[in-house]
Amino acid sequence: MNAEPLPTEPARVSTERARAEPVRFDTKIAVLLREDLEPWQRLNVTAFLVSGIGPSVPEVVGEPYADADGVGYLPMFRQPVLVFQGTKETLTAAHARVLSRALPRAVFTSDLFTTGNDRDNRAAVRAVPTAELDLVGLAVYGPRNAVDKVLKGARMHP
Repeated sequence: MNAEPLPTEPARVSTERARAEPVRFDTKIAVLLREDLEPWQRLNVTAFLVSGIGPSVPEVVGEPYADADGVGYLPMFRQPVLVFQGTKETLTAAHARVLSRALPRAVFTSDLFTTGNDRDNRAAVRAVPTAELDLVGLAVYGPRNAVDKVLKGARMHP
């Protein structure tokens, strides 16, 4: 006697398949770092840059986390952050492209390594004309293809 599958089995199987398939996002969060940064600078710049995206683009932030004991944790981005590197010229070109596309972005200039607080950071950026910013990092969020075009010439961070 062959047993008939339970009526809920196809739904369970399709749910399991959906979980196994990779999630593709229509959008991308990316950070571009200047290749001559020290390791501590790369980490610091990346952390500062991505901190600007969450509050400005709230739909990229997922739900809060909790462990099995019910201890809560802060929500994080719901999609990966891709980190790239490039020359100073690559960064300058990417900055021009991100501005022309009006995508959400954050910048980190070399001057920010000498400041110690948010007020001084903002003043350091404000003091320099756009074309003269000494960029060491750029974060961008937007449609995948637009972000890819902004990052043209950059390579994945090792």
